[in-house]
Amino acid sequence: MSLVTDDTAALAALDIRRDRRVLGWVVTALAATLVTVALLLPNKVGQVEPKAFLRIPAEGIIAVALILVWPARFVRLRQVGAALGGTLLGLLMIVKFLDMGFYASLARPFDLVLDWALLDDALSFLGDSIGEGGAKAVAVGVIVLALAVVALMALSAMRLSTVITRHRTGSSRSIAVLGLVWALAAGLGWQATPALPIAARGEAALAMDRARAVKAGLADHEVFAAEASVDAFAGTPGDQLLTQLRGKDVMLTFVESYGRDAVEDPEFATQVGAVLDDGANRLAAKGFATRSAFLTSSTVGGGSWLAHSTVQSGLWIDNQSRYTNLVASNRLTISGAFRKAGWRTVGVMPAIDRAWPESNFFGIDKVYDGPSMGYKGPKFAYAPMPDQFSLSTFHRNERAAAHAPVMAEVELISSHSPWTPLPKMLDWNGLGDGSVFESQVQGAPSPDELWTNTTKGRAEYRKTIEYSLSTIISYVENYGDENLVLVFLGDHQPAPLVTGENASRDVPITIIGSQSVIDRVGSWKWQPGMKPTADGAPVWKMDQFRDRFFGAFGPGDGATTTGQHTD
Repeated sequence: MSLVTDDTAALAALDIRRDRRVLGWVVTALAATLVTVALLLPNKVGQVEPKAFLRIPAEGIIAVALILVWPARFVRLRQVGAALGGTLLGLLMIVKFLDMGFYASLARPFDLVLDWALLDDALSFLGDSIGEGGAKAVAVGVIVLALAVVALMALSAMRLSTVITRHRTGSSRSIAVLGLVWALAAGLGWQATPALPIAARGEAALAMDRARAVKAGLADHEVFAAEASVDAFAGTPGDQLLTQLRGKDVMLTFVESYGRDAVEDPEFATQVGAVLDDGANRLAAKGFATRSAFLTSSTVGGGSWLAHSTVQSGLWIDNQSRYTNLVASNRLTISGAFRKAGWRTVGVMPAIDRAWPESNFFGIDKVYDGPSMGYKGPKFAYAPMPDQFSLSTFHRNERAAAHAPVMAEVELISSHSPWTPLPKMLDWNGLGDGSVFESQVQGAPSPDELWTNTTKGRAEYRKTIEYSLSTIISYVENYGDENLVLVFLGDHQPAPLVTGENASRDVPITIIGSQSVIDRVGSWKWQPGMKPTADGAPVWKMDQFRDRFFGAFGPGDGATTTGQHTD
């Protein structure tokens, strides 16, 4: 009986040891997999494919070599070093995930100094798409996941450090072979994919790139201050500003995500071009002339306020820090110049749903925000109301009756992603409180359908651009007169979901007015009509518009100050 018991205990002990060994192998394999994925993971969604992980990371080879030569008596220091290295690798992995999101939406990597404020805007946009509760749940989940990634990466590095030192001979041979293959692949230029070499060294490059970006971000405050200190119009008296627009209503109108691709991409250009060409002909029949060109935006895919403030201020505002510093300054804006010259100034901003103290900086007397417009209809995803209702509200309150000249910054947002539901034009006299739009949201595709289907997403984007442009044209056709001047432009190109990678940052811009107004901008060499083309329309940086506009419509012949800008 005793022999049986002893044998059973021995077998049980063997089973436990075997299970522990198997468990140890599994844990080691998982740790190695996690570290390898972190080292080789690209920071662009389009590059994430199986071949991307069939590469050899130089950082991994160097890390193993360091562990092998580490003095055995400093075991604790080795583990501390492994933990720190794993933590850094985990943080870099999080940066890669942030890069994926920023490349997909803003066509650029995440800025470790300047972009944290944008995460709050991303959360707000997510709330508009899936609800506030769902957005908060996603935010909590992301934070927990980020902490888990860092902790698991540190533990994995410590585990691998122990295993490598325990199996020095095998580790040394393996690392020698991998090092030789890495050097051969680097020398011969072998590629795992067209964008990713087999001899990988992305983590070091990423860390160095971010270190340089952090340094530049910290120094940008002084750079921007120097740029902002130069203003040719800061001391211009009000009676010498915008003298050639006296008595006219002026609308500076931004069309959300109306980028150059909308008028040049073959998938969009025919339909959008037809809207613009037909509109130019209809407005010409009403006595309006039109000219168009391109501006290079300070942002892409999002961050519309950066583009708005760039146009308004004549300064290059391409990050949140610059925007914050701008609105704390006394820089003369386009709206501010009109107010200084005696116009009533208003902002039509349906997406704003809270206090907006920046209005005083921009020189805006009255803000028509979402809650103040009296809209009782359905929400159109991100857009709380259709563009037609926004313009109708502005006209009813500011231009319908006898009035002093008014200048308005108008933000049209029906073309904001996710481009569903799609508004449709109605009779201007039948909009009421907006309830008539209720039927337009029934049966619309969900945002998920468009985000996961590029073809559908691009088609709906085009339709919303056509809608916004048709709304502007119809407004001028119905309510324009010789005393209306309307400038409309895109704020930025849409996200890479629509344009693909490496698209330009250009946006179309058009001015509509009487022939006498258009004659003032003759020196701009803008193209006749409302559809600019690559072979006929100039391209300016967006921050050049303010001074050119002031120069064209100030005293004199309209020429821009010599040497102030270059095309």
